[in-house]
Amino acid sequence: MTTERREPPVDADERAMLEGWVEYHRQTLAQKCEGLTDEQLRTAAVAPSTLTLMGLVRHMAEVERSWYRRVLAAEDVGLIYSCDEAPEGEFRITEADTFAEAHAIWQAEIEAARRNAAGVPLGETSRGRHLRTGQRSTLRWIHTHMIEEYARHNGHADLIRERLDGATGE
Repeated sequence: MTTERREPPVDADERAMLEGWVEYHRQTLAQKCEGLTDEQLRTAAVAPSTLTLMGLVRHMAEVERSWYRRVLAAEDVGLIYSCDEAPEGEFRITEADTFAEAHAIWQAEIEAARRNAAGVPLGETSRGRHLRTGQRSTLRWIHTHMIEEYARHNGHADLIRERLDGATGE
């Protein structure tokens, strides 16, 4: 599978611009994972770090769910990988974990995010509240935060991928 990454429009309105950048970064992370085996996708960047490409995909599934389902739409859904005993469970990768499963969950959360954001005005306040702070957010803030979140983790993904097989690029 080859992910086609589309550049965000340079002359769009605010909504199209924000959604374009969120999609661009989603596609970037998918590209960073292409062509690798499950073993490579489970390989940590460098000791003692446990950061892996599969862990980043699982983390972003968790983040998509938290912001677009739990906060924006106030859906009563639990976390996917994390719990009180394992607050960063998405990064605890085992030999039994597969990229096919992680990718499918991530894509399902992206589709739910798109559905929940569709038609919501950028300035509208979320129905739900942030899990830790209790604050409400606008869709504009959520989109902007997601761009930041993906961009930061795509930088991690660049370094992990280069370490795994030497592949570099945007």
